[in-house]
Amino acid sequence: MSPAVQEDLQKLKDKVKNISLKGNVEDVDISDLETTIERAELGLRMCSHKTVKSHTASNLWVLPASHHMDSTLPLLDEDIKKGILSLTEQRLIPPAAKITLQTPPVVSKAAPLHEFHRQHKKSTVECSKLLSLQLLVACDKHTINVKRSMSKMKSGRSSKLKYKFQSFPNETSPCQSLQDPSFDCDVDVCHGTIDQKAPGFLAFKQHYCLSWGSIVFFLERLEKLLKDYAVPLATISCKKLVEVAADFVLNENPTKGDILSVIKNRSTVEKILNRPGQRYKGQGGTEMAAIKIQATWRRYRARKAYVRFRQQQWASGVIAISWLLHNHMARVKKTLKESRQRHLENFYIRAKHLAANWNRIRTSRRTIIHIPSLGYSQCIREHIPDFALQQNLQMGRLCDILDANVDVIYICPLHLSEELLQYYNKLLGLQAAVRSGNPEDMGDLQDRFKILTPEAINSFPKHHMCLATQLKYSPKTIKRIKILIQSRDAYIIGGVPHKDDLAVADMLNVPILGSVPEVAHLYSTKSGSKRIFASACVPMPPGESDIYNNEQMISILSQLIIDNMEVRRWLFKVNDESGGNGTAYCDVILHLKCYPWVLKERQKHSAEIWSKKWAHLKPEGRELNFSKARLGVAALG
Repeated sequence: MSPAVQEDLQKLKDKVKNISLKGNVEDVDISDLETTIERAELGLRMCSHKTVKSHTASNLWVLPASHHMDSTLPLLDEDIKKGILSLTEQRLIPPAAKITLQTPPVVSKAAPLHEFHRQHKKSTVECSKLLSLQLLVACDKHTINVKRSMSKMKSGRSSKLKYKFQSFPNETSPCQSLQDPSFDCDVDVCHGTIDQKAPGFLAFKQHYCLSWGSIVFFLERLEKLLKDYAVPLATISCKKLVEVAADFVLNENPTKGDILSVIKNRSTVEKILNRPGQRYKGQGGTEMAAIKIQATWRRYRARKAYVRFRQQQWASGVIAISWLLHNHMARVKKTLKESRQRHLENFYIRAKHLAANWNRIRTSRRTIIHIPSLGYSQCIREHIPDFALQQNLQMGRLCDILDANVDVIYICPLHLSEELLQYYNKLLGLQAAVRSGNPEDMGDLQDRFKILTPEAINSFPKHHMCLATQLKYSPKTIKRIKILIQSRDAYIIGGVPHKDDLAVADMLNVPILGSVPEVAHLYSTKSGSKRIFASACVPMPPGESDIYNNEQMISILSQLIIDNMEVRRWLFKVNDESGGNGTAYCDVILHLKCYPWVLKERQKHSAEIWSKKWAHLKPEGRELNFSKARLGVAALG
């Protein structure tokens, strides 16, 4: 090596020693170092070219002569202690060289196993060994600055040179200690703030430095909660805090329950948190109160508007549904009215045809359809006990088969068993045997009559429908009747006519031997029968009809009693009742207290005079007495 190169290297070595001793890289001129390094590289390149030519691959297993202790660039003890890896990186020895150092940098020995509650502390020697093997991340700021400066110096040269770094201080980083699971302490949070200079908090921070990130994140959320609710004092269990914080990752906010679980005086803190209005006493309480007031007011206005909207929506829905129902009902009524009008018109057409051909029909083969329906109003039908049985009382119509030209179809409102049908068949077949006196002459007349039961009686068992209505809603029975009367003269004989009798007649296309329902109902009442008897000049007992209110009844009854003093009992009959229902009576002598006085007054006058109206109104007291008579009858009613 030339003297110039040796001189440059010596200057470079001195400067590096100054850096290691003073620890100040800024005072060194980096450009001078780079110039010196370039000159040294040029000299070394020339020397290594000569050395490579004079050695073979077999001699690489021993240390080259240029690297012996007596060579131009001797290996120092400091370089040897740093290890083979450091020598190879600085290119002081070839990578393939096999050498043996007297003092190895790393000595293998058994590692002691410590208990968990003890904390490991590494010595300065071990730290330096870890540094030489580059297994330790330096935490000292001064050392990091030196490394950065040296990395800049190394990047500008092709061959590595040896520098002497400042040794680490003989201190152990808190992060290098193992965490003791038995460690526990308490941290006080006053008014939502942790005293980070408190000895307990510093010890807690030093002990759990490896997991301090998640702990700090959890503590920030805890402080915010306590500040928001102005909690004066809260005691945190550090051990519980570490356990809970380990379950959370960053950006995952813990819940209020998670935060309260690490507080020792949880019950006290929880009472403060649940105190009404406590949120508005803490951090940002005024803003939160303003937000709450605004939100409440907006909610009130929105709720009021929504309720009004819902009311209007409900009202519009009700109006729309009512209107739709009204229109639907109007259409149904119109359709029903048209249908009934059509039934009535067809009834008159068929009635005229029946009247015109009655002489022929009544002497020819014919079928009579008996429908013993009681077509009273709904209110009357509901109060008739055993309504179906009452309709079936007209089963004697089966005797129409006595005429050989007559077949009978009887519509029965009750289900008849097979035994009962056979009984009627034998009963009706006894006519020939009775006439001849020979039982063998009993005939089989089951082809002459049919007893049919509408299937609708099972669908409407408690609706008190008349038989004609049940037959109307029994399509199977209607179809069977059509088959039985096909190509034959037939007509219907009903009971109390109903509008559905006309519908059944229209479905069967047969006439009805009777009047329309309105006429039948008008003259089947008590008042209607009296009008018929009066128009026929039939003698009738004294009485009145067409009475529709209480006052009218009292006035008419009083006049009847005065005109007919010899009548001791008066009957009262409801106009549209039947079967003996709606009938009552009153004994005048027993219940009318003024009757003896009226009778005495009647004896003072002759029958001719008493029949005149002025005879009832002579003295003032007599009119008062007649008023008492009316009051007596009214009380009786």
